[in-house]
Amino acid sequence: MKIVEQIKQPIDFEMELFEQKFQLSMSSKVALLNRITHYIVNRKGKQMRPMFVFLVAKMVSNGEISERTYRGASVIELIHTATLVHDDVVDESNRRRGFFSVNALWKNKIAVLVGDYLLSKGLLLSIDNNDFDLLKIISIAVREMSEGELLQIEKARKLDITETVYYEIIRQKTATLIAACCSLGAASVKPDSDHVERMRKFGELIGMAFQIKDDLFDYGNEAIGKPTGIDIKEQKMTLPLIYALNQADKKEKRWLINSIKNHNRDKKRVKEVISFVKEKGGLDYAVSKMKEFQKEALEILQKYPESTFRSSLELMVNYVIDRKK
Repeated sequence: MKIVEQIKQPIDFEMELFEQKFQLSMSSKVALLNRITHYIVNRKGKQMRPMFVFLVAKMVSNGEISERTYRGASVIELIHTATLVHDDVVDESNRRRGFFSVNALWKNKIAVLVGDYLLSKGLLLSIDNNDFDLLKIISIAVREMSEGELLQIEKARKLDITETVYYEIIRQKTATLIAACCSLGAASVKPDSDHVERMRKFGELIGMAFQIKDDLFDYGNEAIGKPTGIDIKEQKMTLPLIYALNQADKKEKRWLINSIKNHNRDKKRVKEVISFVKEKGGLDYAVSKMKEFQKEALEILQKYPESTFRSSLELMVNYVIDRKK
């Protein structure tokens, strides 16, 4: 059995029902919009985010969930999908998970409007059901994600990212949405309880580990997830690179920054940068940091009694850092 199927097993029924509810939550009277949302739904990924919502909800409530849990999962997925559609426009990307992106097929103007539509659908789903606590969780996540993206753009121009700033960027950009999934799951069944903040922290730790793993793929030899050296080409300062810069002497530092600023399209130079980062221990350092976040996340789970839901979340934490793409 594939690892993702194994993780999903205790919530198979809920995920099937969620699929139906999610499709309904996207529906519109506009035929063009329905055609596009149908296209999006049929090209969905692993659906890790709703899985987090259901697994956390069931773990903290001994297997009980409510309509609020389904709504929480739908809101997260609607807003996550909206951000992906907008991201493809911002990045001028024509592909998403191996298929054409919405902007590639229907142009930027329609893609932006579809993203706006999905965002408003998510917000209204919460408002119409008086899920104001859930709405607050997701709204904070959207704000943080936008701030994280802009902080990264600002820092990419100057290449002056410290390790502390890097953690802040990935916390906002990546970890905040997974944190929202986990706190939504807890809040959907145990509102105003300690579980909500504890699970938010748990999700944040997984998100941090997940992003560092993503950064490490840039230095891999196999064609996994994304081509190697792509972060360097995009002048993204990732943890292995930041660590290598901190270990470099003045001359090496100048060469490294010059390479990233002015020679980031030169394949030979990018390969040299990758080798330099490896030699300076950048990858080993990033792996050790990733494992620290993983360990902390697993420690939070130990506070809960053993259950199939806890086991699945433990599998999920390990999958995040063991995955091959």
